[in-house]
Amino acid sequence: MSVRTVAIDSLGAKGDGIATSPDGPLFVPFSLPGETVGVAVNGAVGTLMSIAKASPERQEPPCRHFGPDGVNGTCGGCTLQHAADPLYHMFKRQLVIDALASKGIQTEVAPLIPAAPGERRRVVLTARRTEKALLLGYNQMSSHHLVHIEECPIASPGIVGRLDAIRRIALALASNAEPFRITVLEVESGLDLSVDGVAKLDNPRRRRAVEAVLALRGISRLSVGGEVIVEPIKPIVRFGTVPVTPPPGSFTQATRKAEAAMAELVLDALGKAKRVADLFSGSGTFALRIAARARVHAVESDEKALKALDAAARSTQGLKPVTVERRDLFRRPLMTSELKPFDALVFDPPRAGAEAQMAELARSSVKTVVAVSCNPLTLARDLALLIAGGYRLKSVTPIDQFLWSAHVEAVAVLEK
Repeated sequence: MSVRTVAIDSLGAKGDGIATSPDGPLFVPFSLPGETVGVAVNGAVGTLMSIAKASPERQEPPCRHFGPDGVNGTCGGCTLQHAADPLYHMFKRQLVIDALASKGIQTEVAPLIPAAPGERRRVVLTARRTEKALLLGYNQMSSHHLVHIEECPIASPGIVGRLDAIRRIALALASNAEPFRITVLEVESGLDLSVDGVAKLDNPRRRRAVEAVLALRGISRLSVGGEVIVEPIKPIVRFGTVPVTPPPGSFTQATRKAEAAMAELVLDALGKAKRVADLFSGSGTFALRIAARARVHAVESDEKALKALDAAARSTQGLKPVTVERRDLFRRPLMTSELKPFDALVFDPPRAGAEAQMAELARSSVKTVVAVSCNPLTLARDLALLIAGGYRLKSVTPIDQFLWSAHVEAVAVLEK
């Protein structure tokens, strides 16, 4: 390992500063373009040691757990707290622009819809019991070292204010020093906790966990390995005006604000469409909103999520008909002939995108397509397939809901 002084030229796709070195690009976490920094070099990675010249767009990180000088270690939850908003917002928008350009798509990309501190209603924490205490937090960047947190500026006050309660429940569940994960979702009735990775519960630990939940206020449900252990109050989230009880640990958009922004873009694009297909529908984030104005066919591979959507639709008055279909769209996409009844389609796939489905959709006569994506690279690939099939790209809007990270959402609208 050598120590050298380098000039940072740009930000990489993961938020690291990039310097040019004789051996190729050098990636330096916690640095910004225009800075001159001292780094300890190990291969293609430089550990920030000092800042000789700081960028005017460097800001004081709002969290004490962030950065190379974090009090309790470098929390891996955020990578860009040191970047001021103008630079940070430009970086996120540019990720989408660059991804589209990589597939030859030149189009205007709308300004980023930003995120703000305290908006995250869903976080995934790691817990581990030690001889002295229960550690709860996030793994250090590129490490299995657990950084114990006392605060989290990205998380909602409802989550941060209950960290002690989450620790008590985690301590009741822990049987050894192995780490385990706790997905925390803020719902209308408090917190919904879904735990994975703990040893099989014996009766004493199950009883202690139940007692801990019942003794605490604000815990709606506790599940372990998908099994509901105790549910003092049914957890409810709302998609539009429709109340839904999501399955334990199921996918939910990380912030209400970003979800609302995506939904508004989707609904505006659908216009007066009368029959809509919602692919990769989950528990109904878009389908149940669309059903207020149009017939919807929701397709999803997760049986529990689909049942939650179906139950919500059946118990809510005033919706247009909602049909559901359990189907793995990666292995068995909707064929062009099956798409004929729909005049509009929405798809929100996992990070892998929906390449197989795009091949069928590109040959279809569906007039309006709305793509929602958490991965600009696979979004660009999918859009290129649709454009080659005759679709015209009307708009692309980037949305931030993973504050101070290198993850960005986008909503694209196409017409044929």
